[in-house]
Formats: sequence, C-alpha cells, structure tokens
Amino acid sequence: MECAGGGRTRCSAPPTRRCGGCGAISHWSLHKEECERLERQMRDADVVNDFPFTFTQEATVQVCEKVETRCSVLAKWGIHRVGMWTCECSCFALGSSLDRSRLIEGWNLPSVLCPCKGPLSPIQKQLSCWKDYLEWRCIPLHSPAAFLLQWPLTLYWVTQLAATRSLISVTTDELCIHYLGPDKELFQLSVFGELHALFPGVQVRIELVGPAIPETRDGEIRDLRSYAQCTETDCICKYADESISSHASTAKSSAVTLRLHAGYYHDRYRDVAKDSSPHLIIAPNAGVAAYSTWLPTIELIKEIDIPAVFTDYCEEACHLAACCISTVTGRSPRIPIQLNPFRQPLAVEDSALFLPCYSNCFLFGV
Repeated sequence: MECAGGGRTRCSAPPTRRCGGCGAISHWSLHKEECERLERQMRDADVVNDFPFTFTQEATVQVCEKVETRCSVLAKWGIHRVGMWTCECSCFALGSSLDRSRLIEGWNLPSVLCPCKGPLSPIQKQLSCWKDYLEWRCIPLHSPAAFLLQWPLTLYWVTQLAATRSLISVTTDELCIHYLGPDKELFQLSVFGELHALFPGVQVRIELVGPAIPETRDGEIRDLRSYAQCTETDCICKYADESISSHASTAKSSAVTLRLHAGYYHDRYRDVAKDSSPHLIIAPNAGVAAYSTWLPTIELIKEIDIPAVFTDYCEEACHLAACCISTVTGRSPRIPIQLNPFRQPLAVEDSALFLPCYSNCFLFGV
C-alpha cells in the first residue's frame, strides 16, 4: 500500500511517530494535503473497530496496541496454525509449506460455532451486518468463524450493493463473478460453500484469477457440493446432500463452482470470459495504489465496462486506489467509498498507518 505521503514515498515499516494533526502517520512533511482527510478517518476509528462479537476488544484494539497478537487470539480457540486458519497469522509467512492444491474441508470447530450445514430458514431480509448474519445462521457471538466468513459475506454484500445501484440484477438464477488477486483464499476455498445459503437457488460461478495461483493449478475446477465441515463425526455436514438440503431448501438447488486461473487478469481475461462472461468483478484487498500491474487491468475494466468493486485494508488505501482508477477511467466511483459491514473482525498487525486496518475493511465500485 502506498503511504499517505501522496505516493512520493512508500511505507515499508510500521510508523514510529505520529503527526500532531491527524495522528495517522509519521511523514508529516510529506502529507500536509492529506492531513485533514486522515484526521477525519482517525476520528472514525471507533466505528471501524466496532463489532458485535464478545472478543471484539482483544481482536481489534488490543491487537493494534500489541497487547494481543493474531496468533494469541487464534490460539484461544485452538485454531492457531490449523487447517484453513494456518495463513491467518504471521507464523504462516515464516514457513508457508501448506499444500495449495489440497482442499481443506473443515472448520476445526464444533458445529455450534460454525455454519457447517444449511440454514434453518431462508433469508427473510437483506443481511446488513454481522449480527444479522449470526442470528440467521444461529452462530453465537463468541464464534471466530467470521474471521473466514469475511470472504463469502463480502461477496454477498458487494452483490447487494451493485444490485441496489442497478449495476447488476439479483433476480437471475445465475451469477458469475470474476475474482481478482486471490491469495490466502486459496487455502480457504471451502468457506465459499456458504454461498449456497447466501444465494439459494442460484448457480454461482467464481473465476479466481491472480499471480498467486500456481501454474500447476491453472484451470482447476472446484465444485463445492457442501459447506465446510465441523469437527463432529456424527454431524449431518458429513453428508453433502443432507447438509445442503434443509428447511430453507428451494425448488431449484444452488450450485457453487470455483475455477482457478494463474496470471494477471488483463492477460487472462479473453480466455476466462470466453466460457464465463462476468456479471461483476471483485478485487478483495486490492492495493491498487501500490502495484503498477493494476494499470492494464484497470484499462481493461474500463474497456469492457463491467461493474467492478475493490476492497482494501483501510479507508485511505481505498481513497488512493479510487484516485488512481479515476485518473484512468475519467469518472468517479459508481459506488462511493464506504465501510464494509462484513470486514474481518481481526485487526491487521503492524500496518503502515496508525489507522485501524482490517481485511476487506472498506470498498468502492466503478
């Protein structure tokens, strides 16, 4: 991510002192123009840190203040360096030998803490926050499942936003999403099984495209026929058909298919779109302002005129990204920068700014 020095320098390490004005950054002499904007963002920190979970304080403020770490938070549930959770802390970067080709199917949690089977009832209203979702799926406020559910819930929320602005239709029984730049999601693909519940009766196809996908997995197809499983051997989630079928079943069953494509989107688009023209493009935690490789992709998105939504770790990163994209497209975002209610409720450690940072924290659309 570019630092708030207007792109004139990069933050390669955590800040060591704060600007007396905004309190968000150490390069005061290089960010005079941004100071007022960053000051406003700092004033909104309590809103960004606000979650309904019982562990909110330790997973947000205490992680930022180094009282807790992501490792210690995960360890309290016994999920530190386990299964899909392996890449959720700094330990993963120290020795990432996990086999990316193996589909990890389990939550490593008991059924009471995770959505391992279909919902008891269909969605009665648009889900607008974590509390809505947890109540609907009968998941308690002390469950850590939201740390991974950020991925399918962000897809759900982005789709609802795009539909509200008439950028896409939600009445269709088919939804194709081009998903740009997956990374740790490659170890957590099973969690996308939750899309069965979020889009009942819809055939969901997700084309994941990015340089982090190994060439050996290029073209790989994953049909998710069930939800990620719990640890209980006698749970219904061990039987795919029964776990998908529930009291919320619809006349037409849903389907969730993932396909992987190695490389950059602007290089692979023609091949991908040949079989799967997108309704929507999503780029989670994109870091548009930090990587010059985004430029040809943004030019392509302008050319094909498909709605695209970008998320990032903080509001400033989204601001910088939106400025970069507007320079290329010549127009303002069609979905303004806003807080994602389904951001990951576990703070990012050692971020480049003092601003609160979370995976999929803010988003905007073009």
